[in-house]
Amino acid sequence: MFLSGFTDEAGKDLETQIKATRELGWTQISARTIDGTNIHELPDDDFARVADRLDAAGLQVVEFGSLIGNWAKPIRSDFAITLAEIDRAIPRMQRLNTKLIRIMSYAMEPWGEDQQEAERFRRLREIVQRFDDAGLQAIHENCQNYGGFSAEHTLRLVEEVPGLKLVFDTGNPVFTRDRSKPEPQPWQDALEFYRAVKAHVVHVHIKDCLNPPEGRTEPEKYTMPGEGQCRLAEILSELQADGYRGGYAIEPHVATVFHALDGQEPDWQQCYDSFVAYGQAFEQLLA
Repeated sequence: MFLSGFTDEAGKDLETQIKATRELGWTQISARTIDGTNIHELPDDDFARVADRLDAAGLQVVEFGSLIGNWAKPIRSDFAITLAEIDRAIPRMQRLNTKLIRIMSYAMEPWGEDQQEAERFRRLREIVQRFDDAGLQAIHENCQNYGGFSAEHTLRLVEEVPGLKLVFDTGNPVFTRDRSKPEPQPWQDALEFYRAVKAHVVHVHIKDCLNPPEGRTEPEKYTMPGEGQCRLAEILSELQADGYRGGYAIEPHVATVFHALDGQEPDWQQCYDSFVAYGQAFEQLLA
């Protein structure tokens, strides 16, 4: 078992990300963006400097938080974009000895419209196979994508895509409707979601939050671990009882939601402080 975090929530630049990881006493990070650019999209010279600096700092990148098939890409998007992302990611993962890459199953179409399942399955089969051929593991996250509609949709992906494994995000179910249930579709139950998919989980993302208020426009509210509605303590207990030996990566969203900044700069000192406090609180809850 190891602990890591999406350190771009602590700081935009690599040195701050390293500092936050060291302050927590951790030796692994989950890499997403550096200076605002995803790790598989950095210019080659910038990536080389990042890799050398991480080596010098003695930090291991345990996963790439990639853009592949994410919530911003509709299933009608050009698949060549995805293939190019894969081609850039593989040699960089090999350089950093990173085995896991987070992928998604393309953006949700409005509920009730054609989700183009066959095309999603076709694309994910090729994505997973390309990483598998390179000795790497693609792991699907239950986010705002097809697999996030419900645990049943995630299981359908696993059934249709040989070799696909899962990263289970503890917080995402709390603000996502369960599309496997009849109207009025309730918010998903994170513990129930975990129980349904646990046989395929090889990695876990940690966040906690509160449901969006019914009938209002406010979004979900992110909380410190254990203070929201994702039943985090229960999930952690079951993971341990189930013999889980993988990693936990914190993705706090407490100071800022990474993909909702809309070009605005957050208070980076607040981000740093909250990231470290979140990691410490999670360690206590896990213990």
